[in-house]
Amino acid sequence: MVSILDVVERATTGKICSEKDFDLRIFTLKLKDVIRKYGVSYDPDTPVPSDPGLADSVFKAAFEFFCDVGAYCTDTQRIIMFDESEVKERLRTAPSKVMLGEGMDRKALTSRKPEDPTPPWCFLGAAGVAVSSDDVFLKLVEGYGRIPYINSLTTPALTRVGGMRIRPGSPLEVLGSMRTVVLAREALRRAGRPGLPIMNSIATASTAVSLISALHPDFGLRKSDGVMIGAIAELKTNFDLLNRACVANTLGMVLGVDCGPLLGGYCGGAEGTAIVTAAYHIMTSLVYNALWYVMFPIHIKYSSSSNPELIWARSVSAQAISRNTHLPSLYISYTASGPCTDTCLYEIAAQISSVVASGASIEAAGIARGKYEDRMTPMEPKFAAEVAYATAGMRIRDVNDIVKKIIPKYIDKISNPPIGLKFQECYDMEMIKPSSKYLEIYNRVKKEVEDLGIKFK
Repeated sequence: MVSILDVVERATTGKICSEKDFDLRIFTLKLKDVIRKYGVSYDPDTPVPSDPGLADSVFKAAFEFFCDVGAYCTDTQRIIMFDESEVKERLRTAPSKVMLGEGMDRKALTSRKPEDPTPPWCFLGAAGVAVSSDDVFLKLVEGYGRIPYINSLTTPALTRVGGMRIRPGSPLEVLGSMRTVVLAREALRRAGRPGLPIMNSIATASTAVSLISALHPDFGLRKSDGVMIGAIAELKTNFDLLNRACVANTLGMVLGVDCGPLLGGYCGGAEGTAIVTAAYHIMTSLVYNALWYVMFPIHIKYSSSSNPELIWARSVSAQAISRNTHLPSLYISYTASGPCTDTCLYEIAAQISSVVASGASIEAAGIARGKYEDRMTPMEPKFAAEVAYATAGMRIRDVNDIVKKIIPKYIDKISNPPIGLKFQECYDMEMIKPSSKYLEIYNRVKKEVEDLGIKFK
């Protein structure tokens, strides 16, 4: 079994390689090679493919690709390599479920299969998008806690402490990280869901020091919460991320990872992005000893994941992992459009239905590309969860037909999307209820989606 100590040792003694050479001479050349070797090809007429042979080819390509390329440590400029037997052992022995939460909210996050009728895990909230104040944070998270489908919370990120804007790596970030957990706990208590796990760690923490500061047993994350760390595009890590993994592994935390391969970057097109997304599951399982996985392949130009190429890459990579492993995998939906717009809800419907039918669970939702303070509400993750529950058990072929009809409803606005309204502008902040305008949009789009074939339960 590969330990975190083995990984650190290889990060300091592995083959020396410049980052540029890793990107251009190792990563991209090998990726092109496995795309050709395994015949992986994007079909724009089938955004949600149902060919099991294609999914298996993507997995085989991802397996060979990672075994040959490894992971790159930017701090040491060395490649962390694993042999084929180590990769196979990890995939064989990795857990198929993890327990999260406390009391009535303690549940198992499990792996799923394509067309699985098992309801997906719904990791709902802000996906780390920033908010402007403690008050907005509290009201927003309380609204998330009221969503009946929620299994775990993804918090917003604070931008200010005591009126001062948080500077990354500063004492303000440490204070903000601790404050994030305190506020989230209070908001979930107000919603009557104190046992819900906070699975995105502390969205405010951009450094290991800030993360560790919010693990205090009196007020910080519990062992039943998920600690989530990331990987650097593409297939890279550094000492700060490994420090977080060391702490999480030593404390026995339930460790997850989030990974965002870039379509249009070193991954190339849809084919390369699908293979790299599948490879990230393997990489982070070995490098961090991760127990659950969150993927958000994203467009390098549009900073969203609603384009047809990404719908395809997300779907086929989810099928590759769900068919060939038992790793609990989730996919984040990043929309181009903002709250209180019909295009935002159409984007969510296309993204969520395609990955749930393909065997994944969900994290929802990164709204308006995750770029704007306060521009998210509880309505978007609620809609995502409703779509997820409705899609579970549907045939992939049927979901493909539906998604093909949804994409034209938003695709022309991806390059210049409506950013919608802030939480404060489309919600009653005292009652934490959506405005009549937003309810009209929500109900209309939901009816349209249902008429297309997604039958809400």
